[in-house]
Amino acid sequence: MRHSALALVFLIAACSGARSGVTSVPGRGAIAVEVSPNPIVAKRVSGNLYEFPVDVTVRETGGQRVNVTRVDVSVSVGALNVGGETWDAAKIASMGYPTSVPARGELRLHFAPRRSVPDERYFSSLIAQLKVEAVDESGAATTANVPLKVR
Repeated sequence: MRHSALALVFLIAACSGARSGVTSVPGRGAIAVEVSPNPIVAKRVSGNLYEFPVDVTVRETGGQRVNVTRVDVSVSVGALNVGGETWDAAKIASMGYPTSVPARGELRLHFAPRRSVPDERYFSSLIAQLKVEAVDESGAATTANVPLKVR
């Protein structure tokens, strides 16, 4: 009975770790991502134009330097994709940010995309996902996903 309870604890811990959205391979670079604020606070710029400012922290957790290759946000209402934004490494660099994250280090990025939203009541039904893709020095890929809310 005691072994069953211990196995159940490990199973729950493994499942809860899987929900973090981080994929990695032992001995390779890996990343974890934090988004602040979450929920993102939409700021009206004018009329129906809103800005969605967000800070993204990418942490290297596998012990090897990684290069961020892409940051992607997808937005949907239910199953209907209503938009998104992608920043590749060149775009991130053109914004003045490095794309390299040292082993056990972190990289902080600020994004503030602007979008036209016909009615702010849509915010409560939006489902968004932020995905960061990176590669380590050996070329091994790693990704991290974070669900987002908007208010």
